[in-house]
Amino acid sequence: MTAITIRPFRSDDAAAVRDLFIRVNRLLAPAEMKEAFEAYIQRSLEEEVDRITEYYAERNGRFWVAVDDRALVGMFGLEPSEEDAMELRRMYVDPQSRKQGIARQMLRFAEDECRRRNRLTMHLSTSELQSAALALYRNSGYVLVREETATKASNKTLGGGIRRYHFTKAL
Repeated sequence: MTAITIRPFRSDDAAAVRDLFIRVNRLLAPAEMKEAFEAYIQRSLEEEVDRITEYYAERNGRFWVAVDDRALVGMFGLEPSEEDAMELRRMYVDPQSRKQGIARQMLRFAEDECRRRNRLTMHLSTSELQSAALALYRNSGYVLVREETATKASNKTLGGGIRRYHFTKAL
């Protein structure tokens, strides 16, 4: 496992968070969906990523970054989804830093944060394009509660017929 520090997002993290979000989503984009992904990226930047502090404050949530001794290597946010639950959002690991346990460390941190806030359920979703994330969530005790074919685009989903998987876990 790589030694990382997870800390709250700061304004000087904005450029690195933006870059990581764009890079990961461009890597996920199948060739036939490049245009749809670019539209999703733009919408997500405008509505959320380029205004992380305000976005999460408006929702009583928080956003964190994972850093090692040289750079930002991961990120994630939490926002309330129900009275006693939080939703994990925007969990990404830098492609060059994968397979080092960083996502597992961030997931554990997010679960601990939910417990600290007395929100004893965590919800999350991911797409069929993110097989490593699907495996992580299943191996971490998350239960699949529904699948859907996302047709409508938002800052939470590309739409475009991508299969989405929604999970939950009692903490």
